[in-house]
Amino acid sequence: MPIAHSVVSGMGGMRTAGDLVARMQFTRKMRISEAKTYVADKLKVSTHDLSDTAVMRELREELGFGVVLGIPGDPKGMEAKERISEVLDIPVNCVDRVRRRAQERRS
Repeated sequence: MPIAHSVVSGMGGMRTAGDLVARMQFTRKMRISEAKTYVADKLKVSTHDLSDTAVMRELREELGFGVVLGIPGDPKGMEAKERISEVLDIPVNCVDRVRRRAQERRS
């Protein structure tokens, strides 16, 4: 895990797609090259674009994934995680927990 974290941190974390690639490595046990390819395919960009701060800033804002220096009104926190979960088609524990609790309250 420390190696995966250091490699992904080197991608820029939320400044680029490092956090998204890390999610794929941890949730689907993918190697970094597989994870990059999966994320790039889901985002419809090249694997090279994943580490381009300009491309990813614009794309993260457009998709509602959250950015380091947030813009008022744009998705943050749980809302951004929910968007990531939908687009990458992966479970995010805290998002799933909130959904379950909301359904329980409605019942």
